[in-house]
Amino acid sequence: MELLRDKAKSLLTGGAVQVVIGYAAGSATDRFRPHFARSADDADRLIFGEGCRQNLAVYLLKPEVRAMGKAAVVGGPTTLRTLLQYAVENQIADGLVVALALEDGRVEELTSFAAVEEYLAQRPHGLSDGDRAELEQHAARSQKDRWAYWSAELARCIRCYACRAACPLCYCEQCITENNQPQWVPVASDAFGNLEWNVVRAMHLAGRCVNCGSCAAACPENIRIDLLNQVLAQEAMTQFGAEAGYSVRKEYALSVFKPDDKETFIR
Repeated sequence: MELLRDKAKSLLTGGAVQVVIGYAAGSATDRFRPHFARSADDADRLIFGEGCRQNLAVYLLKPEVRAMGKAAVVGGPTTLRTLLQYAVENQIADGLVVALALEDGRVEELTSFAAVEEYLAQRPHGLSDGDRAELEQHAARSQKDRWAYWSAELARCIRCYACRAACPLCYCEQCITENNQPQWVPVASDAFGNLEWNVVRAMHLAGRCVNCGSCAAACPENIRIDLLNQVLAQEAMTQFGAEAGYSVRKEYALSVFKPDDKETFIR
């Protein structure tokens, strides 16, 4: 904790950054909230613990945060992967953000995309054992059972769009849900509209999702929408060898065409 605070103070007082985006205590002992430290005194409120799971990179593209100046962001591997995905998608220029990677009580200051890439290269890629087992269990279901599962799950969606707000890769200035000419997604929550919204969102994240789980954590109905993203991420890996957020040189799988791409997914 003190290492993080000392690092944040050093960056802020030295002028290397103007804001450190981290976590502070929330409304209960087991709740945490985003904290925007802009002074050494602000940095004293920074904390990090087991419950600090929100991907704080989501704030880096907000105009009001960009207006604060150069930022440092606190987080683990999925936050770092988000930074590299932002680089691939030309959302953040190299050198305009500092990553404070937290691992085993240490704080690693990463000041370039190359440093982030090198840091991630030294750590395991892919899904955790729990996530992999869950995906395998889901894949073992018949197509009919998978359809029944998702139809039932998405029927519970209240269309609050908390998943969209929490997702660092949902950064469109205008979402299709806000377009009423034509009306792509019905305003009121219903079975068809819920399915339409969640499928469209999942397809927009195919090959881009960094598996941070912020969408599912934000869902008030506890719908495992992160699992749907993982299914498509695994498909992108199988079909195109694309794994989001590990390199600034890899292009978004669904944005490029290669003559030797397999077409076995068309069925």
